Amino acid sequence: MKNNNKKYFFYSVLVVLALLIKEVVYSDISVENLKKEYANEHSKFIEIDGMQVHYRDEGKGFPIVLIHGTAASLHTWDDWAKELKKTNRVIRMDLPAFGLTGPNKTADYSIKSYTNFLYQFLLKTKINKFHLAGNSLGGNIAWNYAAENPNKIEKLILVDASGLPTNKEQPAVFKMAKTPLLNTLFLYVTPKFFIKKNIQEVYADKTKVTDKLISRYHKMALREGNRKAFIDRAKTDFKLGAKANLEKLKSVQTPTLLIWGAKDLWIPLDNGKRMDSILPNSKLVVLENSGHVPMEENPKESLLVLKDFLGE
Repeated sequence: MKNNNKKYFFYSVLVVLALLIKEVVYSDISVENLKKEYANEHSKFIEIDGMQVHYRDEGKGFPIVLIHGTAASLHTWDDWAKELKKTNRVIRMDLPAFGLTGPNKTADYSIKSYTNFLYQFLLKTKINKFHLAGNSLGGNIAWNYAAENPNKIEKLILVDASGLPTNKEQPAVFKMAKTPLLNTLFLYVTPKFFIKKNIQEVYADKTKVTDKLISRYHKMALREGNRKAFIDRAKTDFKLGAKANLEKLKSVQTPTLLIWGAKDLWIPLDNGKRMDSILPNSKLVVLENSGHVPMEENPKESLLVLKDFLGE
């Protein structure tokens, strides 16, 4: 009887361990499998630096280019794109290291590399004069591009943009990606609850974090090569050249709208206020009930602000 109890206990432990491992260990997902779910009739692919860059080009009218942030994809703009394409040509892409595009061969994820990528993308898609909008990392890329190419951009929209130092600690996901051993573990152990926690950090209203949303972010993180790319990008020191960064931001003369979530835990509102004070031709609009991704969390409210700024 005792032996049977031991066997039962041992078997129970194995079952629990198996369930735990199943919950946290995930294999890479191939691009072809992800395309079935996350590419559609508007999806196109263009080669840039050996990457097959996923993008969408919809609608007609004056072009507006949308750039997503860290760990996101072009899908973060779905609600904006649905409305904007009624009056504008809307172009958005998956940045290198994210979405269906995946990693670049050089593992260079500096802002300079991203800005150069955007330049090549716009050149290949023959977009010459346009509005440019970016969220978080995408905002950083957007204002750097605007500083270097002032004659191409009609209006600039920065949504909780990065690019200025903050007094806050980095989110846990970035710390983990920088930590030896832990970052190796990240290549295999990417539990859904971890992704859920990070999305809840960037949303002010946690009830809006749906299973469908978590699943999309999770599957995009598992795109083959994206986890390694995330680690490579986390190692980039974005604080280098902070003084030059400041001067570059000051040089942006383009009419600029700053949209900021008052409850942004990743890039706090103080950063938005500082950015507004540095930019010579900017307007800051604060959304009281939004976090780090207002265009995704509160698309109707943020769109009203955008449309008023564009005057369209």
